[in-house]
Amino acid sequence: MSSAPRRRLRVLLADDHVVVREGLKAVLRKAGFDVVGDASDGRAAVALCDAVHPEVAVLDIAMPLLNGIDAAREILKNHPATKIVLLTMYTEDSYVIAGLRAGVAGYVLKSNAATSLVQAIRAVSRDDMYFGLGVSQTVVNACLTNVPAPADPLSARERGVLQLIGEGKTMKEIGAVLGISPRTAETHRARIMHRLNIHDVAGLVRYALERGLLPSPAPAAGSPEPDVPPAIRGRASRLSLVRAQ
Repeated sequence: MSSAPRRRLRVLLADDHVVVREGLKAVLRKAGFDVVGDASDGRAAVALCDAVHPEVAVLDIAMPLLNGIDAAREILKNHPATKIVLLTMYTEDSYVIAGLRAGVAGYVLKSNAATSLVQAIRAVSRDDMYFGLGVSQTVVNACLTNVPAPADPLSARERGVLQLIGEGKTMKEIGAVLGISPRTAETHRARIMHRLNIHDVAGLVRYALERGLLPSPAPAAGSPEPDVPPAIRGRASRLSLVRAQ
């Protein structure tokens, strides 16, 4: 009697560039994964996770409406068993730290995605953690040993408002996206300026850019200390840490 076919791992992919999404979907399907959905912005990714319940969500960091790190926080709040892999062009330590603080299990650079993403998804599905080439070993070690890091000065809602300001949206448009009134959006903007000691919109946009909250420029055609959450810290203490070779 033949055994039942092995169920394919269900993966969701979110990236704001169509070329990147289509290329990665082809790679993942060839590797035997079931790509159950794809999204072009962070808020769509969160909603899609609610609808399709993927086992692994691959999220670009810099996406419209909601960045990948805050999208990861939302997904894990509603679906704690979902494993998150961040996909990004950023190599700065601060992004790795922010991702770990959000509870992600893997971090892959876009420059290595064609070869590393399949390995990352397989690793996190085994409850391992994965860090691709280019991620500082010093930062990873600091994260996993729970070295304290400065707290983010902004709340999740304030980061969301800041990102939308950086994308050029009006207070009315921000209110529509977030389901709040324009007056409430203005209150959030004033509070953000006060907390960051920034006094104009141009300064807020620069701050958002520096922290990777805004979508990155489209790729050329054909281009392919932290407060670690207890669940991540516990896994790291007893499971292997996978790094790209």
